[in-house]
Amino acid sequence: MINRLRALLLLALALLTGAVGSHEMSMAEMEVRETARGEFFWQWTASSDRLGGLTQNSLDLQARWPPACQAERNALHCGPAGLQGTLAIAGVGKRYSAALVKVFWLDGQTRVYTLTAGQPTVQLFGSADDQRGIGEIARAYTLLGVEHILSGFDHLLFVISLLFLVGLQRRLVLTITAFTAAHSITLALSALGWLSLRTPPVEASIALSIMLVAGETLRSRQTLARRWPALVAFLFGLVHGLGFAGALKEIGLPDKHLLVALLTFNLGVELGQLLTVAAAGLAYALVKRLDRFGPFGQVGQVGRFGRFGQVGRYALATQARVASLYVIGSLAAYWSLARIVAILG
Repeated sequence: MINRLRALLLLALALLTGAVGSHEMSMAEMEVRETARGEFFWQWTASSDRLGGLTQNSLDLQARWPPACQAERNALHCGPAGLQGTLAIAGVGKRYSAALVKVFWLDGQTRVYTLTAGQPTVQLFGSADDQRGIGEIARAYTLLGVEHILSGFDHLLFVISLLFLVGLQRRLVLTITAFTAAHSITLALSALGWLSLRTPPVEASIALSIMLVAGETLRSRQTLARRWPALVAFLFGLVHGLGFAGALKEIGLPDKHLLVALLTFNLGVELGQLLTVAAAGLAYALVKRLDRFGPFGQVGQVGRFGRFGQVGRYALATQARVASLYVIGSLAAYWSLARIVAILG
């Protein structure tokens, strides 16, 4: 069993190291420029997809313009009414989790619209005036928050490490709350322009935080992290909030209802965290049940920290916990080195 787990650990580490590199969502960007009244030039300009960028003839995403607008290659003719009506991006949510549409109006103003699988359309009003309602913005930014945390492997691994550190007990609520409060503070300060740090050091610090918590969780003796997990979660949460803010900066915030967008994005992040904790708890319950009733070993006292940081009774659950922490810690160490080298380079 031990040799089998070691082999699975090495395989998982190799696959994850190659596939996972960052917490950023896969994002596509489009620019639409008004060249004359009712006349526009549009193009795909950028993509965060590491597997390849967008091209003008990309089949992954297709713009569907308002009915009054006629598209000829990259030219858009909308007539006297201008760019007014419903803009949709077909295919968003498949290869790309979000599409940013930046509209540069003739009067010099700019507006950024974010389209996701949950909200693949946006209403345009022929000028820079953003007339989206509170409900539309709240839905869009809540979904963006959920998508960001669920696609943010480093943030998710930190939450899972906290779960292993504390265990499924009452202290977990306080620990997650401290993490939430901390990253909410720095997310708000950075999004509002009151706090600004370069992205590479923030990313490196996030990776280091995961490695440190995973290492502390593997220790059998009492440490500061075990005695005061909420304090550790709060301090590291300040750094993670800056990472969330970097993603929100790429997405953009609306001038109107800015506070609503900020709050609902943070709410989406929290919903994603709760989903992660629930999924981890269910996975542990399944492993424990297999260990007790299946061919994986007999019930017995096999370790001090088998139940997410509490005394364990099940051999497979204990071994799976240790293997998971080694995978998490190894990935975090790889990210840390790669990101530090990127800073120095």
